[in-house]
Amino acid sequence: MSAQVRLGPAWITRVLRLRNGAVGRRLAERTQRVAAIAAREAPGRMGQDVSWKVIDTPRGLQGVITCDHPAVLYVPNGTRPHIIRPRRKTGVLRFVVDGEVVYARVVRHPGTKPNDFLGRALREGR
Repeated sequence: MSAQVRLGPAWITRVLRLRNGAVGRRLAERTQRVAAIAAREAPGRMGQDVSWKVIDTPRGLQGVITCDHPAVLYVPNGTRPHIIRPRRKTGVLRFVVDGEVVYARVVRHPGTKPNDFLGRALREGR
């Protein structure tokens, strides 16, 4: 007795694109691993804002890692030295240095070095 099973390309494509299928589960594991590395490598508390998800696109499943921190755009490329001035009418900046409250009319920020933590996480998590 013999049996013959035919799997068409459309069926195989549909099974591979299932979010709960083997490919989707593997993609979710890898995406979660890379997001964990990115959260660990992120400066300061920026790692708390790293999240991940798997989405279905016309080209197939994709793992997406995002960071919703307000300063995330400045971190990968760094910043040049710049002057920080108050935005409010009070005319002074207020911040804490070594546990003491400090006031200043102008701050000369020295700039920051680039920190491509998302790119490093992607390379390390492969």
